[in-house]
Amino acid sequence: MSGVALLTFDLDNTLWDVGSVIVQAEAVMTDWLDANCPAWQHVGRDGMRALRGEVARVQPEICHDLTALRLEVLRLTLLKAGLDEAAAVATARGAFEAFFAARNTVTLFDGVQSSLALLAERYPLYALSNGNADIRRAGLAGYFRHQLSAASVGFAKPHPRMFEQALSLAGIDASAAIHIGDHPEQDIAAAQAVGMRAIWVNYSDSAWPLAQKPDGVIRHFSELPELIARLHVR
Repeated sequence: MSGVALLTFDLDNTLWDVGSVIVQAEAVMTDWLDANCPAWQHVGRDGMRALRGEVARVQPEICHDLTALRLEVLRLTLLKAGLDEAAAVATARGAFEAFFAARNTVTLFDGVQSSLALLAERYPLYALSNGNADIRRAGLAGYFRHQLSAASVGFAKPHPRMFEQALSLAGIDASAAIHIGDHPEQDIAAAQAVGMRAIWVNYSDSAWPLAQKPDGVIRHFSELPELIARLHVR
């Protein structure tokens, strides 16, 4: 088994709780809309939710790009509220920027920052996410050498493209890379399918649901550096 030459990390629900972040970001977005375009309330949250489903149905090609998806839902919401195309596009962008600033205001899980700082001194770290978090805005750019997303590569995990692109950027064999993430299928099984090792971040102490087991499990992020060190010498 090769040593470790690259660590790749999922972001949402691995480094922070995304559910609370999105709830807050959507509240900020709707407050912005209330202040800047109160007519959106004729559509409202329920109407916007229905539009999201409609966009997903008729424009499946953008569903992996959560920024494009949200912007399109906002544009259609504002058109329904009576704005013309130019105003709808401009207002959608303003609402999205309010959302995006809050979406990248994250509270890291305990042990994440210190562990990333330690690991970044020893290995190159890449961020691989299906979501649209921005490591620069989230204050994590100093730890990661690259960020790949479903939007940037054109496919969401568990598709292999994101992992393959990370390996290509690093110029290494899959056996020398370890992926760290919370999702059994999108992170662990998907990374293993391209030949990487994978560590499951299992904060809730859940039972492992798949036949093939992860290469390691942590229940607190501070456990990660020691586990990586053990895997490095295998």
